[in-house]
Amino acid sequence: MLEIFRTMFPNPKSELRYTTDFEFLVAVILSAQSTDVQVNKVTEKLFKKYPTIESFANADIRELERDVFSTGYYRSKARYLKESALMVLSRFGGKLPHTMKEMRMLPGVGRKTANVVLSNLYGIYEGIAVDTHVMRISQRFDLVDPPYTATSIERDLMEITPKNEWGNLNHYMVLYGRYHSPAHAKEVNDELTALYPPARKWERK
Repeated sequence: MLEIFRTMFPNPKSELRYTTDFEFLVAVILSAQSTDVQVNKVTEKLFKKYPTIESFANADIRELERDVFSTGYYRSKARYLKESALMVLSRFGGKLPHTMKEMRMLPGVGRKTANVVLSNLYGIYEGIAVDTHVMRISQRFDLVDPPYTATSIERDLMEITPKNEWGNLNHYMVLYGRYHSPAHAKEVNDELTALYPPARKWERK
């Protein structure tokens, strides 16, 4: 599968747009229960209005809520952005931390977000980011076992995937799920399903 993924996606990377490390964190936090397309629309204006970590830290919370409204869960997300900015400045000297433990100290940052940030920005692989695409594709190809939670899926994938591919695996599955095997597809016929025919037709367990 990895060989086929490499052919399909020779340059796997996040489709979120950003220019600084903190902007990437902002985009990843906003992407929860939203789409990369919608997040990119919002951040195009957001990053002009709040060009620095300090500007997020000093933001009026109600105004920030309006600015991120269309990404959903806007009250929580606005609070996470402001509080994360304050913590990055006060505790980490204005730079994002480079460990899972420290990343997860930031408000709104769980294991998935920390994995995405650490692997994409710094090439640090402490795990595999498990989102809805990863959950669905890993089950479709019988790569994981019950109970199919984010924790169990990450554990199973880490056991069978070379560590130097942990970061890419999330990209591969996200891109594959987005462009080749969307959730509504009743049947998928391609190189990957030819490798594992039961994946051609699949119903969520």
